[in-house]
Amino acid sequence: MKLLKATPNLSIQRSVDGGTDEQRAAVQSIIADVRKNGDAAVLKYTEKFDGITLSSIMATAEEIEEAYTLLEEEQKEIIQRAAANIRAFHEKQRTQSWITTDADGTTLGQKVTPLDSAGLYVPGGTAAYPSSVLMNVIPAQVAGVSKIVITSPPDRTTGKLPPAVLVAANEAGVTEIYKVGGAQAIGALAYGTETIPSVDKITGPGNIYVALAKREVYGDVDIDMIAGPSEIVVLADETALPNEVAADLLSQAEHDERACAILVTDSMMLAENVKLEVEKQLKTLPRKEIAASSIENYGAIYVTDSMDEAVDLVNQLAPEHLELLTAEPMTLLGSIRHAGAIFMGRYSSEPVGDYFAGPNHVLPTNGTARFSSPLSVDDFVKKSSIIYYSEKALRKNAEDIAAFARMEGLEAHARAVESRFK
Repeated sequence: MKLLKATPNLSIQRSVDGGTDEQRAAVQSIIADVRKNGDAAVLKYTEKFDGITLSSIMATAEEIEEAYTLLEEEQKEIIQRAAANIRAFHEKQRTQSWITTDADGTTLGQKVTPLDSAGLYVPGGTAAYPSSVLMNVIPAQVAGVSKIVITSPPDRTTGKLPPAVLVAANEAGVTEIYKVGGAQAIGALAYGTETIPSVDKITGPGNIYVALAKREVYGDVDIDMIAGPSEIVVLADETALPNEVAADLLSQAEHDERACAILVTDSMMLAENVKLEVEKQLKTLPRKEIAASSIENYGAIYVTDSMDEAVDLVNQLAPEHLELLTAEPMTLLGSIRHAGAIFMGRYSSEPVGDYFAGPNHVLPTNGTARFSSPLSVDDFVKKSSIIYYSEKALRKNAEDIAAFARMEGLEAHARAVESRFK
């Protein structure tokens, strides 16, 4: 893990991947095929990329029942408790329609309406992600979305979805679950097939092909974000414990070889000890090859001259996850301007938010926390403006409106207002 002296206007190496020309062309070809050939194309690519021939794209009731028998009772209860926490948090995000009326009869407002449908992508591959099910489904439900479907890549051996994913989906009340992954799943959700319905919005993380596919279909449907590899920044002072800091950095490094784990500190002693701890803990980590590659290529420890400089660097990084492991984390909170989620104190390790606390773990990556936010209930509603002018209100303002229209050279606009009084 590189130990570096922080400097002003530091050039940050990010694991940004916009895809190669070949990858983009492949995604475009897959989506076009799915649009034209529907289920047949989906099944073809599932066999090609996931190595399994499916007889049914949709997860069956029998598969869901079987999933319950394969999970321990404690695991099911943990999913239920996590779901309750996530729902309680997102219930507080509800926004209401509003309307106001002035004395002259002007009525203005905003109407909040849930989307009709949403498609939620749950990644697969090297791990199962029931947490992604809950984090995507629950805010959509709280928003009032009436039709929610899930897609996720099937297991290469069984052709089924992981038991925890099926149980989480069923506990969340989702009945349409499709065993489809990759760009073909995004194409199916965007344009529909004989089996998979088209939706209004697609959310959820995935690999580079999923990210490129979401970018490709955006405009025909809405998407949440183009998510990159996971990242964490730990902002720590001399009071932080090196073994805990190292463990938190590795908790993100094990996600992906391109994940980014960074320590920012004003303590050289802590920096040196954390570097040693990371090397020590890596040796016993089950996913050590993935974590080691992440640490080697995208991991870093930055040492600053002061905590003020450290905070400035954090804002420059604009991390997906930010941990404040300092003696008084609350005193720094007001200075943090750019971060997807902020974890305060040693008892708020990043996995607390990943799984259980309640705030959403679908977060902006690659510095996009400078201008974007975590997935929320707001992502599943749309807002319509309400405008009502009485005759009195229009008479009062008609001259200004017509003059403004003519300022822009739009005579028909001006006449549309003036015609009411001729």
